[in-house]
Amino acid sequence: MKSALGIIISREYLERVKRKSFIITTILMPLLMVAMMAAPALIAAFSGPEKQTIAVIDDSGVIAPKLQNDGDIKFKAVTGELADVKANDDYEAILVIGKDVVSSPNGSVTLYTHSAPSMQTEQFITSQLEKNIEDLRIRAYDIDNLEQIMKEVEVDLTMQTFRLDKEEETATSSILSYLLGTFMMLILYIFIMLYGQMVMTSIIEEKNNRVLELVVSSVKPNDLMLGKILGIGAVAVTQILIWAVLLMACTLWVMPLVIGAAASSDDPTVVQAISQLGDAGFMAQLLGFMVLFLVGGYLFYSSIYAAIGSAVDNIQDASQLQSVAIVPIILAFIISMAVVQDPNSGLAFWSSIIPFTSPMVMMARMPFGIPVWEAIVAVVVLFGSFFGMIWIAAKIYRVGIFMYGKKPSVAELIRWTKYK
Repeated sequence: MKSALGIIISREYLERVKRKSFIITTILMPLLMVAMMAAPALIAAFSGPEKQTIAVIDDSGVIAPKLQNDGDIKFKAVTGELADVKANDDYEAILVIGKDVVSSPNGSVTLYTHSAPSMQTEQFITSQLEKNIEDLRIRAYDIDNLEQIMKEVEVDLTMQTFRLDKEEETATSSILSYLLGTFMMLILYIFIMLYGQMVMTSIIEEKNNRVLELVVSSVKPNDLMLGKILGIGAVAVTQILIWAVLLMACTLWVMPLVIGAAASSDDPTVVQAISQLGDAGFMAQLLGFMVLFLVGGYLFYSSIYAAIGSAVDNIQDASQLQSVAIVPIILAFIISMAVVQDPNSGLAFWSSIIPFTSPMVMMARMPFGIPVWEAIVAVVVLFGSFFGMIWIAAKIYRVGIFMYGKKPSVAELIRWTKYK
């Protein structure tokens, strides 16, 4: 015979996996993740500057002939007064180059536009001017064989990185670590927010329907809360396992193509990235800790959401108390974006130990090959904090589920935790 806790877990699990919303999100989420990964490339492809013609008034007489057009921006040298050119609607912008732009360190260049120029347009024009002015200034020294000398001094340097803090020298790719860390941090962010709020919403709905009052007559409030958390957690695990299977299927199909392309590549950066990605031990460790932080982060925050759900009567009231959970999650997200730039800083270490931020921050650091003991300490602290948080949340929950018509303040919630 099942225990009361087991019955609640089964009920929460079966009720949700049978919903159409579960099936739809299970199918759509992988597509959404693919779209998110493809979005930067699509944005770059379609966000280029619009086709425009830029009139160039070159008082120096030497820059305009050297300006190169590209597919979207066309330069056209013109003569005449600036006021007359401004009155001509054939040009989207007017570039005025001062007479002393080559000889003077502070030569003047001015761009007039009929609308706000894009950053890409400004950068393109600036880079063209800088390149040509630098070239003309160097040529002014009248050095023999200048073009040959310039070609000989050009440097195209590629740096390989090896870790010395391992048993063997190990090739590593900072770019791959950055991408993996950012991706896993985003997964945890979405996971904790989505399923934590699902726990809160479920409790609010049942509280409004007076279902909880009937259930607690035969089940302890603590078991009811824990059953909801674990039941919805089981739904989350099911969904993630389905996504993992789909991801592995895609990986088995894509990886041979990627490895084949990398094998023919002479770029050491690409070779290092594929070498790191193909390290079975590294990937197994990464996935193992990801599961631990997913579970620990969910349990920790879902107990906070459960306490919030039990203390209010509707979603509107809950939105104000949610800051207790949302602010640390957003803070962890912000810190994680800084941590992937410097995974060994003091901020990175301490924020990956503190349970409010550790799930996301630690996963942002893990691909960089941090010491395993740091991850183990973070896991122990996180799960230990969960037991402390569930104890506090249970005290709020057992009082809150019987409170109606009044939104409690934070001070009142603290007072509830002191009731015996």
